[in-house]
Amino acid sequence: MSDNEKIKKVSIIISKGSLEGIYPGLIMANGARMKGIEANVFFTFFGLDAITKNKMNKIKVATVGNPAMGIPTLVGAAPGMSALATTMMKKQMEELDIPPIPEFVEMIHDAGGGMYACLASVEMFKLKKEDFCDQVKGILTIGDFYDISAGGEIIFT
Repeated sequence: MSDNEKIKKVSIIISKGSLEGIYPGLIMANGARMKGIEANVFFTFFGLDAITKNKMNKIKVATVGNPAMGIPTLVGAAPGMSALATTMMKKQMEELDIPPIPEFVEMIHDAGGGMYACLASVEMFKLKKEDFCDQVKGILTIGDFYDISAGGEIIFT
């Protein structure tokens, strides 16, 4: 593969606020930085929970309406199911040395990855810059995000 064919920049959109919705984007961004690829992560809608100070440590597995769980919706909705699934998944991730969300966000930032919040979602949820962790570079419009993403691949997780 020639250098012209290699990916040089990725912009990853994280829109879901569950463990299984957030981690794929963080893993992809971290992997990109490890390969020397420029990486920007754009958090929108419930994906903002991953960078919101008072929520980033409380992210859970979605057990309702998640066909990959392999359990009926009624069972997934039972009290304690989400907490149980979250505990089990976090234990497996710890065994694989996958860091918790706040540490992962810090690692990507420290490796030079850009973290951005979506202005429309920030306004919709009535959030402010100070609600976000320090690693967030800014709050962008979708147009600003496209400008930052120009010349690279856009990945929606």
